Amino acid sequence: MRRLVIPALVMALLGVMPSQAQAKTGKTVSIDIYAIPSAPIVETVARVSKDLAARGMTSFYAQGHAVHATLYLTQYRTSAQPALIAAIARLAKGREPFPLTLHGTERTASNWLFLGVERSTQLQRLADLVTLAAEPFRDHAIAPPGWMRDYPAKLPAFERYGSPNVFMQFEPHLTLLANESNPALSAFTDETGKTLPDTRGAVTGVGIAIVDGNGQIVKTLAEFRFTKHR
Repeated sequence: MRRLVIPALVMALLGVMPSQAQAKTGKTVSIDIYAIPSAPIVETVARVSKDLAARGMTSFYAQGHAVHATLYLTQYRTSAQPALIAAIARLAKGREPFPLTLHGTERTASNWLFLGVERSTQLQRLADLVTLAAEPFRDHAIAPPGWMRDYPAKLPAFERYGSPNVFMQFEPHLTLLANESNPALSAFTDETGKTLPDTRGAVTGVGIAIVDGNGQIVKTLAEFRFTKHR
């Protein structure tokens, strides 16, 4: 059940909000603060994308979208971007890369396809800190989407943070496909669920980007790479 709400969540945070809220707050954009994965993670996404392509499906990676793991996604007024970028720059300063592990594929009822990401203590803490640092700058006028009536336990988090996928509701993943109609997806998930090995890589930094209706990066605002200390 935990994966079924993600597609609706993306739509909710990417502009499917009451027009009255938009009128009150002026122009808003959907901004994703994300973990930057290392080369082994990207290589796995590329390999899986190649397999999908052979079956007639085009992943977001194959479309040219950057691989990223969302830490905190919500809406901001465009005027808040400089302060938001400065806050994440402060948070990223002095941090070191840490392990990131992929665990096979996950498919939702609406045919979104993910590579599962292990919710490690380090990744959870980074997501928590990003949420606390970025939340004060968000658009506080956004309203919860209608689908959230079916998930009342998530409503307090949405009302407080503008996203239900925060803190203990954090669900890290890499998105490969959205609303895929190709029936070959069933065979793909059946096979990869048994054969796709874990991938061990690292989080090498954090980025900030404006994203589209599927949560994919369309404009990078800033990236801050972690450095190794000797």
